[in-house]
Amino acid sequence: MNELIDKLAQTQLLTKEEIVLLINGITPQLSEYLFSKARKVRENYYGKDVYVRGLIEFTNYCKNDCYYCGIRKSNKNACRYRLTPEEIMECCRTGYDLGFRTFVLQGGEDPEYSDEKIIELIWAIKKDFPDCALTLSVGERMYEAYAAFFGAGADRYLLRHETAAPEHYRRLHPPKMSCEDRKKALFNLKKLGFQTGAGFMVGSPWQTPEYIAEDLLFLKKLQPDMIGIGPFLPHHDTPFAEMGKGSLELTLFLLGMLRLLFPKVLLPATTALGTIAPDGRERGILAGANVVMPNLSPVSVRKKYELYDNKICTGDESAQCRSCLEGRMKSIGYNIVVSRGDALR
Repeated sequence: MNELIDKLAQTQLLTKEEIVLLINGITPQLSEYLFSKARKVRENYYGKDVYVRGLIEFTNYCKNDCYYCGIRKSNKNACRYRLTPEEIMECCRTGYDLGFRTFVLQGGEDPEYSDEKIIELIWAIKKDFPDCALTLSVGERMYEAYAAFFGAGADRYLLRHETAAPEHYRRLHPPKMSCEDRKKALFNLKKLGFQTGAGFMVGSPWQTPEYIAEDLLFLKKLQPDMIGIGPFLPHHDTPFAEMGKGSLELTLFLLGMLRLLFPKVLLPATTALGTIAPDGRERGILAGANVVMPNLSPVSVRKKYELYDNKICTGDESAQCRSCLEGRMKSIGYNIVVSRGDALR
């Protein structure tokens, strides 16, 4: 199997069959071989730097009903909230003082936060923090909305595709949601000039190695600047409440593969990794990741943005999150840096 990893490192490409063979052949020894290659590639481009993104979860209202998500429309037990524009700006001020130079506005697809209101937020944030990058993660919108967001000054857009296989997508989402619409939105974002992020769940119900291979091949076609993956974690108020968790080992292995497939990509060690294992984010960095995303949301709402059960860092102040992650990165020989951390192209 080592020869397949060597091929991946040399060519940044594998066939679907080769990807499936690698995934089916994972062993601790193979993983460590992959991670050593991934760290070398990562350090060639980024050294020991780890970029931080200040995450602001500004609304947990959502018009969608994705079967895996704790803030899905049908979850009547969710405690809903919306941050006001003033509260969002205060989160940015707190983050700026802590050294953050990228803010990520993430929320459910909330009709109350219309395109116009998002544009006003973009203007306000870019006016007060002109040296910062702004990332949006607010779901599927019309091309014209994306164009307006970009024109207003937004720099990046995160839209996880979740699975690139249409038949798998249909089993995770209600009928009115479409895998093709999701992919079209991602290509629209790329066309407009956004630093674009996609990604998928690892170990979601009915996922197979073949489906994962389709994800990786779709990402090769898209060529995103950012890729976010994390283990599937069930939420108790969803149809998937009794489904098993995704695998930490497989998620880490795929992080390593993604680093070799996309040497310059921005690759987060996600909160979900830290939720599934106490040292999950550190292990993500050691597998090839180079981004962490501390939470800047007010402590009063953090528990309410519950996409899955047992999410970490729901009670920490922003400064605690920042300090904790800095210590964790230092413990494995990496450094949090104060930087926009733009994608290398």
